[in-house]
Amino acid sequence: MLDALRAIGVVARALDGISNIEFREQDLTRGQYLYLVRIAEQPGIIAEQLVNQLKVDRATVARSVAKLCAQGLVVKRADPANAKANRLYVTAAGQRAYEPIHRENQYSLNQALAGMSEQEVATLTRLLNQMCDNVDRDWQLVKGGGKRHY
Repeated sequence: MLDALRAIGVVARALDGISNIEFREQDLTRGQYLYLVRIAEQPGIIAEQLVNQLKVDRATVARSVAKLCAQGLVVKRADPANAKANRLYVTAAGQRAYEPIHRENQYSLNQALAGMSEQEVATLTRLLNQMCDNVDRDWQLVKGGGKRHY
């Protein structure tokens, strides 16, 4: 099991490193592209949804969203149903920045899955989704102040 987690970590760090280098020219700082992608693909998303999807704390989301807004890539709009919530949307500039990020993501996915059959990809996807669900339970527990017992 330890080898699986290490392999996942290696893949994640390698792809993150590649993306950070390639997206510098778009003036996106470390990890900002993750937020931009989620907002572009889910117009109207709220910050709390980003917290849960990316497994980061609220302060990190707030800082990253504020930077994207300052760069003119994202705008906040008040949610008419909830005065405390702001809905997030990409601007035209944000959409232009998103497009090469999306292409890079597709390229990286194709490279990572090279040599795998459709069935292997389906199995891998199912297993990784199960791992995400398993880890999410612990993440929710710990973020809520709980302690894991191991």
